[in-house]
Amino acid sequence: MTTIGYFSSSTAITALSPIRFQRAKTYLENKGITLIAGSLTGKSDFYRSGSIQARAAELNQLIYRDDVDIIMSTIGGSNTNSILSDIDFDYLRSHPKTFVGYSDATALLLAVASQASNCRVLYGPALVASFGEWPPYVDETWEAFAKIAFAKRGESVSLPAPAFWSDEALNWNEFQKPKQRRPNHWSYIGSPVLKGRLIGGNLNTMYGILSSKFFPKIQSGDVLFIEDAEKDAATVEKNFAMLKNAGIFDLVGGIILGKHAAFDDCGSGRRPIDILLEVLADKKIPIIYDYDSCHTVPMLTTPLMAETSIDALTGKVTFTDF
Repeated sequence: MTTIGYFSSSTAITALSPIRFQRAKTYLENKGITLIAGSLTGKSDFYRSGSIQARAAELNQLIYRDDVDIIMSTIGGSNTNSILSDIDFDYLRSHPKTFVGYSDATALLLAVASQASNCRVLYGPALVASFGEWPPYVDETWEAFAKIAFAKRGESVSLPAPAFWSDEALNWNEFQKPKQRRPNHWSYIGSPVLKGRLIGGNLNTMYGILSSKFFPKIQSGDVLFIEDAEKDAATVEKNFAMLKNAGIFDLVGGIILGKHAAFDDCGSGRRPIDILLEVLADKKIPIIYDYDSCHTVPMLTTPLMAETSIDALTGKVTFTDF
């Protein structure tokens, strides 16, 4: 039986959304998962779940528990990077665990990848946000998560692109009506196949740790995975330009761009891929875009630092060495 400990390193979602929180817990418990609550469960400190010290302590308490197999975020937010210097990475190096989350949890995932590389870090579902979702999307998210999270070390795992997806903002607490089901398709520029070690996560979160020791060193030929949500065109351009100015586009061998939920084009008619191509200018980097590990549903769990092969034509991604 798998035990998941959950934490709230930013937004106090367990206090703000008790109905969805309970639905998520019930869903996972029905899958045979044992859940261990973090110490800030049900608590709130205005824009966050607790002080920097309290949020770090919550996470460390789960790290120290031998009975916790997977440590999962409850949702994202804005300031997980505040707690990184207080996390006991020394202990993690000798007591590795699996970490999973997305959005603002990117800061923790990349910090673990850089400071305790023997841990498994999965860009995947968050407890309340993802497993509080309704069928059929929650079931598809679970299936992808289970294949990756329960895979044995050294095992190769392939995931198909979902047949349908949605970013419609409905049904957070109570079910209102079925979300729209958009036919799914991955597109590409330059090459339909990308291969390499995958690194990245939520771009708006990455800028909070980009120049720090908590950001893993990008190697030549790595595949950069980036996604964002609810941003406008100006912010997206700024964030893409940040990567360019940091020299990251000079190193990577390819880019996987996730779907952007609730994107605001500011009346420009431009998509995130259009803005990325403008920022890249004459730099030719192969890109696969509209990948499904992001703020849309369902979500493909994506192991960071894994050797990755993704094919936009067949709609399949394969991960090894994670």
